Amino acid sequence: MDRLIETTVALKYPKDKLEIQLLDDSTDETVEKSRNLINHYKALGFDIHHLHRAGAERTGHKAGALEAGMKVARGEYIAIFDADFMPDPDFLIKTVPYFEDPQIGMVQVRWGHINADYNVLTKAQSFGIDGHFMIEQVARNGSHLWMNFNGTAGIWKKECIIDSGGWEHDTLTEDFDLSYRAEMRGWKFRYFKDIECKAEIPAMISAYKSQQFRWCKGSIQTAVKLLPRIFRADLPWRIKSEAIVHLINYSVHPLMVINILFSAPLLLMNYWSGFDFYDLPIEILMGTAAILSVGSVGPMIFYAYSQKILHKDWKKRMVYLPVLIMIGTGIAIVNTRAWLEAILGIQSSFKRTPKLKIEKSTDVLKERLKYTVPLDFHVVLEFLMGFYCLGTVFLSFVLGKPQIVGFLAIYALGFFYVGYLSLKEAAWKLGASKQQGSTEELPAQA
Repeated sequence: MDRLIETTVALKYPKDKLEIQLLDDSTDETVEKSRNLINHYKALGFDIHHLHRAGAERTGHKAGALEAGMKVARGEYIAIFDADFMPDPDFLIKTVPYFEDPQIGMVQVRWGHINADYNVLTKAQSFGIDGHFMIEQVARNGSHLWMNFNGTAGIWKKECIIDSGGWEHDTLTEDFDLSYRAEMRGWKFRYFKDIECKAEIPAMISAYKSQQFRWCKGSIQTAVKLLPRIFRADLPWRIKSEAIVHLINYSVHPLMVINILFSAPLLLMNYWSGFDFYDLPIEILMGTAAILSVGSVGPMIFYAYSQKILHKDWKKRMVYLPVLIMIGTGIAIVNTRAWLEAILGIQSSFKRTPKLKIEKSTDVLKERLKYTVPLDFHVVLEFLMGFYCLGTVFLSFVLGKPQIVGFLAIYALGFFYVGYLSLKEAAWKLGASKQQGSTEELPAQA
């Protein structure tokens, strides 16, 4: 938290026009540390406040905290930064002028990374984040399609938030929800890939899985909530179609699980029926090959190009693309659960992503296990799915139907890799808890 406060007070903006709020729902010793730091900067003349919610006040998770902060905020524009972000001093100088256009309701900037090279997991995640911010957001905003506020590293016009209904906490992605409600009201957003706000990437698989669970469930909750309104809205079809695809994007994971589970039964049915795939007309074979090629190669080009834009040594970085593919498939179990809970209306608490202040290669991860997410049953299912994929690979060779071996091998590697990282992390924490004589879990969100 001190890292964010120190970079925020360093923002280049007139002191009499800058109000800083620390929205804090913490329940541990960091509350007192944050309060002391706030008082220090207040004594230096900064208009800075510590808004700590406790007990019954802590409703609505992050959206509730943002709502509480906005009620007392005096400014016309509201910049939002999560605790693991570090805005550059000129952030406001670069972004505020774009609000001269009265239609602009939000400005989003690109996420950078302070620890992308810490370990293999952070290197792989940086690929995914860069692809989103260098390709997806650029394409959406440049094509005048709807885009979303990414929850942090952006600035809102207060009038836009109020006009759009304010922060609502019936989904886990309050940022996505408010963005689409604002765009349905006619507000315009701007995105700038050349303005960067650096952040800490989760260095532990438990944190990454927890983050992805929240993003997946929140996105589908937002889809359930807003898709009926979008269908009824008087909007061009190009905007509607992109909004639909964007909202249901995480449906790829339950589809992936279904694809895996049905692979063995379909292989057996295919074998017993005597059907040979290669007996199909050449047109169907060519069409199938084209679809599979686009579906397989397209994402790799997508991520490779984002690296080419950002890094001179992008070719060397490509070695971590397979790791991104593995973790992307390996989290299918946890994200399928998130998807199902969203569809079924099952509520869950907002579990924040642990902020471990892992910045340099010399920072020791094992020493910061206090703020980790406990191991859960997903790891068992991940290993079971890995073995199921291997069994289906064996079956495909036995039946003389090896066409799907490549995909199943990728799935198996993904599940085993994510499961292995989860067990390794759990072993670290178990060892640390034995040394300390107690096991400390992640406190409430901050």
